Amino acid sequence: MSRRRHGRGKLPSEPVILEIESLSHEGRGIAHLDGKVAFVDGALAGEQVSATYVRRRGRFDELKTIEVLNPSENRVTPPCEFAGLCGGCSLQHMDSDAQIEFKQSVLLEQMQHATGKTMGEIELLPKLQDATQFYRRKARLAVRVVSKKGGALVGFREKYSSFIADMDDCKVLVEEVAVLIRPLRSLITGLQGSLNIPQIEVAVGEELLSGEDLAGSSAGDSRLQVALVFRHLQPLSEADTQSLVQFSQEQGIQLYLQPGGNDTVHKVFPADGVERLQYALPEFDLQLNFHPMDFTQINAGINRKIISQALSLLELSEDDTVLDLFCGLGNFTLASARRAKKVVGVEGSQEMVLRGSENASLNGLENVEFHAADLFQSISEKEWAAQEFSKIILDPPRSGAIEIIPEIAKLGAKIIVYVSCNPATLARDTAELISAGYQLRATGVMDMFPHTTHVESMAVFDAGKRLRK
Repeated sequence: MSRRRHGRGKLPSEPVILEIESLSHEGRGIAHLDGKVAFVDGALAGEQVSATYVRRRGRFDELKTIEVLNPSENRVTPPCEFAGLCGGCSLQHMDSDAQIEFKQSVLLEQMQHATGKTMGEIELLPKLQDATQFYRRKARLAVRVVSKKGGALVGFREKYSSFIADMDDCKVLVEEVAVLIRPLRSLITGLQGSLNIPQIEVAVGEELLSGEDLAGSSAGDSRLQVALVFRHLQPLSEADTQSLVQFSQEQGIQLYLQPGGNDTVHKVFPADGVERLQYALPEFDLQLNFHPMDFTQINAGINRKIISQALSLLELSEDDTVLDLFCGLGNFTLASARRAKKVVGVEGSQEMVLRGSENASLNGLENVEFHAADLFQSISEKEWAAQEFSKIILDPPRSGAIEIIPEIAKLGAKIIVYVSCNPATLARDTAELISAGYQLRATGVMDMFPHTTHVESMAVFDAGKRLRK
């Protein structure tokens, strides 16, 4: 006889009263119920809440808050009416300053566990914050026609569900995209091939600025250019294609179609053949081009602050040769080139290497070189790695850079700045750098994704005595 799996049985229907003791790294309240840990969505530490079951598992249960009986001083009214339903955000009920404090606590806990350092031994960098609403410039919106909802739904998935949230607004997408949700629902509902469009990729850039305007601009004061990439599973009819073009013309956006993989993405409107958006880094007098499917940071304001802080920590001078690993299309590379003697950017994607070179030429930079390499394999035999680097920037994916940390340490750079989207792997790699002779000078968090539990962090390392040249 097979055993019933946890979570398959009927869930208790009656609400339960819980005392929330703390928050998990995922931002859910932690309580104890019937001898098990209970993770409670929508609850804050110190609160008493009424909650209902979402899932039951062998070692823990999952619940969601239906009523707050004793609210925390950090609780606020979510700015978005869909916050309780939509899975795009999970912390809108928490004050923004409390959110960044929570994220800093997650980073410090990981750092202490990995390095053995106490709280007092870890110096903190300033917490970087910017706009907490209408900040998101990249997103993937799910699409589905649901007859009982009257047509197409466009947006993010519901919490604890594969269903698409019934939403017609969003408080984290830039306003130029948020206002498109309702008209997109109407547009897709009226298409002959509406059932064959599962998603829309969103990318937002800035309209090209003159040199004078660029120098004085900030992330929020430039005109934005929206590009939408419609994924379609079957060829679109001529009528549907014309409807999409007309919509794009009326809304003043760029239209791309994607009939297959990323290599099938092509621009349809405007028919100028230029498949690029741009974003600016005014502090460094830079304008960077990118394709709508390229990886770029979603929060322009925070990105600018991260680059500024990172380069300040590197203490760049005209004598420095900088190595930028996981460089993407040159976000840190080109900014560093404005202040250093030479910068070498390395990225796993040949396409991004080409984009970096394109951006170097666009900005008239001749002290930059880009190389493609698998940075999860040894770099010791790479010709570019034989150069002498005084400063290093690391900005790896969530998995970190553990495979090459020992080799990075052997390069003997005076300062390393590590930018991370996963505090657990940053802490792990920090311990490896310390073992290799580096000293952790400071670490801190940046609120790249307000209202979510995503923790963006940074650490700066100085060469220890045995590494100094």
